[in-house]
Amino acid sequence: MSKLSAFLAGLIFGLGLLLAGMADPAKVLAFLDLAGAWDPSLALVMAGAIAVALPAFSLARRLPESWLGQPMQLPAKRGPDRRLIGGSLMFGAGWGIAGICPGPAVALLLTGHWQAWMFFLAMLGGMLLYAGLEGGYRRPSRKLS
Repeated sequence: MSKLSAFLAGLIFGLGLLLAGMADPAKVLAFLDLAGAWDPSLALVMAGAIAVALPAFSLARRLPESWLGQPMQLPAKRGPDRRLIGGSLMFGAGWGIAGICPGPAVALLLTGHWQAWMFFLAMLGGMLLYAGLEGGYRRPSRKLS
C-alpha cells in the first residue's frame, strides 16, 4: 500500500506540474525574467501549493504516524545552515540556466528532447556527487513497534 500511495502521489504531483506549465522551460524562464517579459502565472501556482501544504504540514506535526501507519519523518532542524543555503543557490542557478527543476525533469523525459535527458543525467550526477561527499546513501531508519 505504501508504494502504491507513493506512486499515486507522484503521479498527481507530475500531472499538476504539467498542467501548471512548470515543465515548460520557456514558461519558467519567463517567470524568472523579472526585467523582461515577466510571466507571473507560476507565482500563483506556488501560492496555491503553499496554501495546500500549510494545513497538511500543520496536521502532520501533530500526528505521531502517517495515515498508512508509518512514523512521521519531519525535519528536526528549523533554521538555515550552510548546506541549505549552498544547495538552494545551486538549485536556483540550475533552475535559472535550464528552466527545469527536478520534478518536471522526470516528466520531460517522456518528451524525448535531448535537453531533458542532459539535464536529467546532470541531476543524477549531482546526486551521486552529493552521496559521495556525504559518505554514501543512508536509508531513513524505521521505528520498530
